[in-house]
Amino acid sequence: CGGTLKGLNGTIESPGFPYGYPNGANCTWVIIAEERNRIQIVFQSFALEEEYDYLSLYDGHPHPANFRTRLTGFHLPPPVTSTKSVFSLRLTSDFAVSAHGFKVYYEELQSSSCGNPGVPPKGILYGTRFDVGDKIRYSCVTGYILDGHPQLTCTANSVNTASWDFPVPICRAEDACGGTMRGSSGIISSPNFPNEYHNNADCTWTIVAEPGDTISLIFTDFQMEEKYDYLEVEGSEPPTIGLSGMNIPPPVISNKNWLRLHFVTDSNHRYRGFSAHYQVKKAIDFKSRGFKLFPGKDNSNKFSILNEGGIKQASNLCPDPGEPENGKRIGSDFSLGATVQFSCDEDYVLQGSKSITCQRIAEVFAAWSDHRPVCKVKTCGSNLQGPRGTFTSPNFPFQYDSNAQCVWVITAINTNKVIQINFEEFDLEIGYDTLTIGDGGEVGDPKTVLQVLTGSFVPDLIVSMSNQMWLHLQTDESVGSIGFKVNYKEIEKESCGDPGTPLYGIREGDGFSNRDVLRFECQFGFELIGEKSIICQENNQWSANIPICIFPCLSNFTAPMGTVLSPDYPEGYGNNLNCIWTIISDPGSRIHLSFNDFDLESQFDFLAVKDGDSPDSPIIGTFTGAEVPSHLTSNGHILRLEFQADHSMSGRGFNITYNTFGHNECPDPGVPINARRFGDNFQLGSSISVICEEGFIKTQGTETITCMLMDGKVMWSGPIPKCGAPCGGHFSSPSGVILSPGWPGYYKDSLNCEWVIEAEPGHSIKITFERFQTELNYDVLEVHDGPNLLSPLLGSYNGTQVPQFLFSSSNFMYLLFTTDNSRSNNGFKIHYESVTVNTYSCLDPGIPVHGRRYGHDFSIGSTVSFSCDPGYRLSHEEPLLCEKNHWWSHPLPTCDALCGGDVRGPSGTILSPGYPDLYPNSLNCTWTVDVTHGKG
Repeated sequence: CGGTLKGLNGTIESPGFPYGYPNGANCTWVIIAEERNRIQIVFQSFALEEEYDYLSLYDGHPHPANFRTRLTGFHLPPPVTSTKSVFSLRLTSDFAVSAHGFKVYYEELQSSSCGNPGVPPKGILYGTRFDVGDKIRYSCVTGYILDGHPQLTCTANSVNTASWDFPVPICRAEDACGGTMRGSSGIISSPNFPNEYHNNADCTWTIVAEPGDTISLIFTDFQMEEKYDYLEVEGSEPPTIGLSGMNIPPPVISNKNWLRLHFVTDSNHRYRGFSAHYQVKKAIDFKSRGFKLFPGKDNSNKFSILNEGGIKQASNLCPDPGEPENGKRIGSDFSLGATVQFSCDEDYVLQGSKSITCQRIAEVFAAWSDHRPVCKVKTCGSNLQGPRGTFTSPNFPFQYDSNAQCVWVITAINTNKVIQINFEEFDLEIGYDTLTIGDGGEVGDPKTVLQVLTGSFVPDLIVSMSNQMWLHLQTDESVGSIGFKVNYKEIEKESCGDPGTPLYGIREGDGFSNRDVLRFECQFGFELIGEKSIICQENNQWSANIPICIFPCLSNFTAPMGTVLSPDYPEGYGNNLNCIWTIISDPGSRIHLSFNDFDLESQFDFLAVKDGDSPDSPIIGTFTGAEVPSHLTSNGHILRLEFQADHSMSGRGFNITYNTFGHNECPDPGVPINARRFGDNFQLGSSISVICEEGFIKTQGTETITCMLMDGKVMWSGPIPKCGAPCGGHFSSPSGVILSPGWPGYYKDSLNCEWVIEAEPGHSIKITFERFQTELNYDVLEVHDGPNLLSPLLGSYNGTQVPQFLFSSSNFMYLLFTTDNSRSNNGFKIHYESVTVNTYSCLDPGIPVHGRRYGHDFSIGSTVSFSCDPGYRLSHEEPLLCEKNHWWSHPLPTCDALCGGDVRGPSGTILSPGYPDLYPNSLNCTWTVDVTHGKG
């Protein structure tokens, strides 16, 4: 049981292998290689009592700081390679039940070697060298197809150790369903979906990403015969997940750069199957996941599956699953086929299965169908009532909190009505943060789930079947997105609600009750994408989202005015495009183009405008990049627009309006973005003027232009003015607006913008953030209390977390906005105003948790003080003074439960440090209680 091992290779077996390891085992093996070498272990057999007996692996000596992973169950783990010259294994078993144990082959690897990755069943390995730079290839025997990456390369990572860049592929039969999936996203569905799948199916899909990337898998539909037909997902934590039944599973997140899906059906009963969307998350955005919570255990319902002679005995009992903390279990029968249910106390929400069933696995072992659920405290949310209303995720439109558990319950006042919700905005971190929507019943019950939403795509409407609906937001431990804004209202029963009309579309029909049908078509010049008709189903959901109307890639326009859009504008036009649009007006007239928006991949995607209807017509202009072109005017009555996009990358696209005009007038110049135009007469001799909106300045042209005769042509005296948000400036007006460059669009990369706000002497400056969203950790706005960068820093802000407002202590404030060379966001809109110093007060300082505040006057010169509840002590006892610079003299104190101390008085309270949250590690606290002399 354990030991220290040295040498180039060897074998480790659990005590008693293969007849079962002892109960209460605690064995540690330490493998030591030559310095700078590493160790690879390959499992040849593995069977440990699932979730009770473990093999812990340590990348180094067996110390918690070196912990790598913990293995349990009956699946053969993949090979593991250390990053150091020491590798340790520790077997721990509990007081009852054991299994066969394990057998491990270990080998010492040079630091420049990846080791032999092995050969899959029905596979062939080409290559016998496994050092850095070496490549190996795989193929399959006749009748089998390779799924995965056919070539593996041994690469050195940042710590100068070698590893294979992709997992070992697998081989599947030629006639078997499945395949290898690549790319940043895609959809995997069971064969014949959404119709019934086949009997005796055996399909394997492999999703392959780049090394270091992770993959999220989100199910949109899931219907299988319980227990007999199942989907197995490999490559996540836990290493293998088995899915079956009729409930949509939660998202699956890989802990590798690949996922494998294995779909198996038996010889009878067929259902719709499944459909899932996968999304690759690049390595730079990688985030750690949570840990697995194991159920409780009880020795009264356990006995060994191996008797003294090593003969297998079947166990017909599952272990006691225990009760969730802050919840309860209903049911005490733990025999095969029995089901127990769980519920949570008030203000807690259930995570996991509401009910689990005792079932047989591995022939002789009984186990629960799922883990015991947990009850997590609701940190946000509310109970809402009809007939209508609106609610948002926490902090919307700024980033919601990490580790949030929010529950909203909407109840119709009229019990004969149902709840309809629609999302005005929706953006959750895809795969990691989810919003689950249920139809009445208990919050978290999988049987009542209507939708599980993540990412940025949602249905047009979601309608309940009962008079109540619940929504559960669950976020992980990392930075999130802006969240959502939801509108809800009561509607009649057996109704799907009004889904609206698509942009540039026309709807026929106005009935929204069960079995009603709506039909759609698009306006002239647009193509319909999606279903031409949708029906309100019996479950109160429309059979599909409403269609969209997109602009075609080839078209002729003969109307006197209209719009030309790039495909899918503004969502991005895609790749490998060659679009041609021809605008034809009456002979003797001309055509004017106004560019409202323009964003193409620079130097690779182009828009060419030609003065005529043939490919050889003269070119008026060729445009690329993100600079919005000036207006264009044809010489004749026909214009030809040719748009080409290459095989990779794309921009937002373009939005162009055109109009026709005669020879004695100028074209309509349009109204510039971020500006107001004065004048609507475009005849010869007329003038128009343009004034920029607050916060914008003219970036092109003069304030006034005149329609005049120049070189024999009627044309404007200059281009229509453009207005943009400047990168910096000096502001001395009493109030105004500061915008990030590019507002309301995205700001550019590599910016360094400086603004100085100057008020009259004796005044200070107040700034208020209306919107703020920059790339977290990389694009930063600094606010300084003074005229330059050397002035005291009031705050440095990025992401979406900013204060509501800030004050300067003098009549100057300095702002510096810097961005890096990649990725951008919406930026910010800031209002500033000059305020009289002696008429303003400090902000409300708040009240400490577990404390009280004395004083409600926050004007300059006033003080407030604080005290704590019994058992807590103030972090500092100094009163807070509102100073002339509008800041409190000290930070808000906290009420802390102290580690030890002298406690006096006839009665009192003693709390463990951190109470009611968890106490810290490594404590040693002593309290001395001193009451009145002569009393106990």
